[in-house]
Amino acid sequence: MNEFMRKLLMLPPQASTLARSIDYLHYFVIITTMIGAAGVAALTLYFLIRYREGTGRDRNPPPDTRPHHARGGVSLWFELSVFGGLLALFVVWWIIGFSQFIRIAEPPPDSMTIYVVGKQWMWSFAYPHGAGSNGVLYVPAGRPVKLLMTSRDVIHSFYVPDFRLKTDVVPGRTTQLWFEVKEPGRHPVYCAEMCGPGHSEMRAEVIALADADYERMIQGLAQAQVAGPVQGLAIPFEAEPREPLSLAAMGQRVAAEAGCLRCHTVDGTPHIAPTWAGLYDAVIPLADGTQLIADAAYLTRSIMDPAAEIHRGFTNVMPSYQGILTAPQIGAIVEYIHSLRDVSRSPGEAPLPAPIQGTVPLVTPLEGTAPGEPRAAVPNSTGATP
Repeated sequence: MNEFMRKLLMLPPQASTLARSIDYLHYFVIITTMIGAAGVAALTLYFLIRYREGTGRDRNPPPDTRPHHARGGVSLWFELSVFGGLLALFVVWWIIGFSQFIRIAEPPPDSMTIYVVGKQWMWSFAYPHGAGSNGVLYVPAGRPVKLLMTSRDVIHSFYVPDFRLKTDVVPGRTTQLWFEVKEPGRHPVYCAEMCGPGHSEMRAEVIALADADYERMIQGLAQAQVAGPVQGLAIPFEAEPREPLSLAAMGQRVAAEAGCLRCHTVDGTPHIAPTWAGLYDAVIPLADGTQLIADAAYLTRSIMDPAAEIHRGFTNVMPSYQGILTAPQIGAIVEYIHSLRDVSRSPGEAPLPAPIQGTVPLVTPLEGTAPGEPRAAVPNSTGATP
């Protein structure tokens, strides 16, 4: 029945573990709608014939004196049953759809994380061990994969018809999508959001491989294009590192180059800004009294717009890195913070005070500083030194 309906509706293969359940809801909605439409059409045809011109039927009959009957002899309970049935059908659809949404939105805890960057007009992928690829996403079959996605320019939309999944990719933010491919194979990827004149050519491919083939393929990929000089800062990365770096190691280097580690610690000790130790997926109290989970989306927002959601107990002294760090560099920093998730922090200790209340420390390299040499900070516009 499933295969018959899939071919009848001309749907692509059900390549992910989520695809079949999504199609079942699709079938349920379509079949119910078609039955309802057929019923309305049959009732309309009946009325056209029964009450056609020249039948002599009285179009204004007297009120029905029977109790609980509406005018014309239709039972009031029948009408209530029809409306109640339609309402119940809507509630059933809502429950099924909401349960599917929760399942799609929450990736399994053992998911493998891959970072995705969309730009006009291509998709780039960075894997945890540091490899990267453009236009082709390699994943292991039979294992859940979580994509953390952002855009370098405009809004894109990552759409895999075979998986029945689509998620917008927004500049300055991180969105996520997860799937599990059932068996090895190739699956096309499209951009489902109009993003410019090259929109129709913004295609990619998901290639699912058996575990052994996947490991061999990943080992043969080139290093991800994450490392590079941070805009406005002086110390460049090595063009070709002596040893391949993991994505977390790249994030550590980017964080050091961008000056993040001047305020954030990685060993749990308090400092000017919240420690990165144990931060990922932790519950964060905010200054406005609310709480949220420090997932990839929150960390990306904090880098781009640090004043939007301030950690309780800390002063807003962090500048925005919008336009300073590229999307791959931000993804690498997030992966580095993720690698510190199991590092314990010092509970109950207050942060160190900021140099001057309300000022933004600017990290500026001195002119003439050679790469690799320690850099001194110069005073900012208020005369404070970070």
